[in-house]
Amino acid sequence: MNRLPHSSDRTLVAGVGNIFLGDDGFGVETVRRLADERLPEHAEVVDIGVRGLHLAYQLLDGYDTLVLVDATARGGAPGTVYLIEPDAAGGIESQDALLDGHRMSPDAVLSLLETLCSGTDASPPRRTLVVGCEPACVEEGIGLSPPVAAAVPEAVRLIMGVLRDGKQGSPAPRAAVGEAAK
Repeated sequence: MNRLPHSSDRTLVAGVGNIFLGDDGFGVETVRRLADERLPEHAEVVDIGVRGLHLAYQLLDGYDTLVLVDATARGGAPGTVYLIEPDAAGGIESQDALLDGHRMSPDAVLSLLETLCSGTDASPPRRTLVVGCEPACVEEGIGLSPPVAAAVPEAVRLIMGVLRDGKQGSPAPRAAVGEAAK
């Protein structure tokens, strides 16, 4: 299979999480709401859910920027929205990729992507951002808790800002570990 090298400005926004585990569905709900927005031409939004392996293979199509949207426990109040640039904030650590396509964390996906790109013309995204939300409850159940549901519009605005500002190459605002995005 021939994969494309990076197309200079392509951005993939990927909602990840399990909608059957309460607030873990934050990423999926946020990208569902993003689908109603007028997106810049360079942006593509996908609902990945729990299909981490699918995300790794989709990234081989060549994206400059990846924005992962997920529930992210950082110790803040439930509903706190974070913008994390993992290289700068240490938010995602590389590890050996596990080939369990239904339980791949974002760090495992990125590690697998490095492996898949090795020896090909493909390369991983130059920039990875995480838009996360502090969950209140990730136990079995469908639906977001009130504080996390209230954070979805804020996350949509934040992502739209990243898509606009990132297109011009401006650095996106980011939170250090445990700080809310500004």
